[in-house]
Amino acid sequence: MKKIVHPDRDPDFATGAYSDGVAVDGLLFVSGQASVDFKTSQFVLGTIEEETARTLDNIAAIIRAAGGTMENVVKCTAHLADINDFDRYNAVYASYFPGIKPARTTVQSVLAENIKVEIDCIVKLPA
Repeated sequence: MKKIVHPDRDPDFATGAYSDGVAVDGLLFVSGQASVDFKTSQFVLGTIEEETARTLDNIAAIIRAAGGTMENVVKCTAHLADINDFDRYNAVYASYFPGIKPARTTVQSVLAENIKVEIDCIVKLPA
């Protein structure tokens, strides 16, 4: 049975035609997240480091809402607007996963709203 997972925020926040996260059979699938302020639903643009940190903080909030932590992440897919930002993005990304790093794919993509990074992930929730 699928369960919708949203972070702690205004319940009237409109995410569009997707769920922030969907939990099923002990797995959590987190939709692509970006540097968004969950209170205002506005993008918060900045350096690649700032946007990566806010994006991963948003992912962490969704995972916490499902009962997990970043340590439970098993796979991420990251989209960078400019692949030349990889090293700077990667330094911030790595700081969120100090133990066993999740499997990951990172590609350059055309991203909306001038954002620099979008990340989705799969999480194995604790029993």
